[in-house]
Formats: sequence, structure tokens, C-alpha cells
Amino acid sequence: MLDKQEVAALLIKVAVSASIASILMRFARIEKILLRDERTIADRLQLALIFSILFGATAEIRILSHNQYPAIDLALEGAQIAGMLGGYVSGLVTGLCVSAPGMFHGEYMSMPLFAAAGILGAVMHDLAPQKEDIWYFSPFVDLNLYRLFKQVVRLGHGAIQRRLVERAAFNVACNAIVVLTEVLRWGVRIEFRERYAFFLFGNVPQGNPLPLFAACAATTLFAVSLPLRIWSSYRAEKQLEMERVRLTEAQLAALTNQINPHFLFNTLNSVASLIRVDPERARSMIYRLSSILRRLLRKTENLATLRDELSFIDDYLAIEMVRFGEKLRFHKEVDPKALNLLVPAMILQPIIENSIRHGLSNKVEGGTISLRVWLEEARLCISIADDGLGMPESKLKTLFQRGIGVNNVKERLRVLFGESYQMSIHSKVGAGTRTVIEIPELEVVQQPEVAAGAKS
Repeated sequence: MLDKQEVAALLIKVAVSASIASILMRFARIEKILLRDERTIADRLQLALIFSILFGATAEIRILSHNQYPAIDLALEGAQIAGMLGGYVSGLVTGLCVSAPGMFHGEYMSMPLFAAAGILGAVMHDLAPQKEDIWYFSPFVDLNLYRLFKQVVRLGHGAIQRRLVERAAFNVACNAIVVLTEVLRWGVRIEFRERYAFFLFGNVPQGNPLPLFAACAATTLFAVSLPLRIWSSYRAEKQLEMERVRLTEAQLAALTNQINPHFLFNTLNSVASLIRVDPERARSMIYRLSSILRRLLRKTENLATLRDELSFIDDYLAIEMVRFGEKLRFHKEVDPKALNLLVPAMILQPIIENSIRHGLSNKVEGGTISLRVWLEEARLCISIADDGLGMPESKLKTLFQRGIGVNNVKERLRVLFGESYQMSIHSKVGAGTRTVIEIPELEVVQQPEVAAGAKS
């Protein structure tokens, strides 16, 4: 049986291993090198340097404290982890470097032992059926054997079944290699004199050493696997975060693509109606449309400055005013401080288009669209109002389900801002419709302000 001091030393060893793994994730450069599946020679050498410094320091602290803190020494485990992640270059270089403190203090077997640990780690690296399998290395020998036996018994011809067998076999092989490394450490300590090699408990116990060896082997398994599992968890979180970003981008792209055809078809219909009756106006509309298309084709961002959005609206309304003439009037009042703030691209046009199509186009005398933008308590407020026909309350309640444009705007705001946006629509029959959007102030793009564009 193990005494309390031996158990405490083994637990401290595992805790130190986990602490080092967590500390490494605080540095962005180290994080990138650690979490890559494919590494260049330069990356492997950097990995070896990082591991040599950290794990070599644990050996140096142990030596300088005159073995008062023996459980902190993780030089052998560090060499093996380096080999698992970076292959033979990282494993061997780390093994040689972390042996330096021991070599300088007469522990002459440290170098061959730690180099062998690094090489065995590289063997584990090469045994992985797929590179990502290294991140799933498990220290539970009994569970790995059970999984391997279970999968072999149920062996089928499917790709998934083969992958399960490969991963289980890889874990069993890694368990065997780590235990073999511990056997080498014990063998060196038994074969050579005490001062030639460090041993956690000073001397190999007399009598039956099997319980202590089993405990040491299990501890080494956890000290090697725990950093990998910590980094694996962090890696999975990063991958999930990247997938969420990609999903958001895909959603925004799909929503933007929904707007553009909707806008283009309406504009082209207007051009078609004027080609025969008023070619000059049709040419003016085509010129404006080409300007809009050039901007759409070169813009891939989900955000644009308010200044750019207002320029886009000017082009759009110039097209609509050709069709409606003096029946369509536009009033714009914009706080100059808001011109360089970022807003979702194509956020104004669908709402203004709805005001024209549903509020003003069927009104005999036409009407006015008023755009107002102001800042209030670190929020950007946008109001688009028309004095058109308005709509009854029953129709207003289902507007987001029926209207492509307004529903699209609301969905894009939700994807970009989550719960930190507000969008409301107020309408009254015969009095018109007003849409108000509130979003957080986004990063200001440093451009010279053009006061003339603030109000028209």
C-alpha cells in the first residue's frame, strides 16, 4: 500500500502537469503552435524550445530545492508530450534540453532516458491513424482495452466502425508506450547508482514494488494525457467558435443575396417601363443602376459606414424619382457625428423601398419619406417615416412574416447584434408608417467628415 506522502507526491505531479498546460494557453503564439495539426520544422523547433524552457525549469527547481519538491519535476513527461505533438524533431530536442539541469548535477543517465522518452512520444505521434487522434489520447487503460475488445467483436465493414477500432487500438498502444517509458525510468534507477538518475521516491522500495510502480505508471499516464485533453478541449472550443462565425457569415450572405435580386428586379422593371416612352430618363436610371451594381459587386463586408449607405440611398432614390417625378419627395436629417459609424450594409434600402411601394405609390398626390439619424446614449438611432397610406393594425402584426424586405432587415440585425438591437414599426391608416432602428455604436472609421452630406 502507498503511504500518504507518496499519494500526495503523485497528485502534485498531475496538478503541476495540468497547471503548465493551462499556462501555455495564455500565450497566443504558443496556442497557435500547439493547436495545429500540421507543423513546419520551424514550428517543431519552437515547440521544442517552449517545452524545454518550461519542463526543464521544473527539473531545475527540483534540483535547486535539494529535492524538497521532487513531484514538480516533469522533464520526462514534457519530452514525451513534445514527441507526441511534434514528432521526432520536437521529442528528441526537448529530451536533450530538459536533461541539461540533471546532467550538470551528476544525473548522467538523464540525457539518454529523456531522449528515449521523446523518441517514444514521436512513435506515438506516428502511430496515430489520423493526426487529430492524438488529441483523444486516454489514460484509462482498462477502458481502452474494453473499447478495443468491444469494437473488434463488433467489427464491421463500415468506415465509422474501422475508425473506432483504429482509435481504440491507438489508445491501447499509447498506454503501453507510456508504461514502457516508466519501466525504463525504473530500470535506469535500479541499474545505476542513485546519483546517476532522479527517482521520485529516492529509492526503489524493498519487497513488492508492484503497487508503487502501478501508481507511478498511472500518474505518468495522467501527467502525459491531461495536457493533451486540456488543449483538446480548448481546441474544440476554438473550432466551435470558428464554426459559429462561419455560420453567421453564411446567414448574412444568404440574407444579403435575398435583398439584391429583390431590389434589382424592381429597378429593372422600372427601367423597362421607361425605355420606349422616355429613353433619356431610362438612360439616367441605367447609369444610376450601374453605379449601384459596381458598389454591390465590390462590397463583401457585412458592415458599411453610414456615409456609404446614404450614398447608396441617394442613387436608389434618384432612380425612383425618375419614375415618380415630383410625387416623391425625400428629406434627410443626419447627425454629422454618425456619418462614419458602421451600420449593417443594405439596411436602409429595403425599408425605404417598402415605403415607396406600399405607402406612396398608390397615393395619388404622392408623399414624403423622411430619414432621420441621431445618437443617443452610445446608440445609433435611425428613423424612416413616410406620410403614405399606412396599414391597419391586423396587417402590421403579420408584417415580419409577410414582408421580405423588413423581415430580412430584422433577421440581419438579430444575427449581427443578438439582443442588443431594437426595431419597431408604427403605422396608422391614412397617416403613414414609421420604422425605428436602434443599434450599438460600432467602431468609427477615421475619414474626413463631409458636412454637406449631413442634411439635405
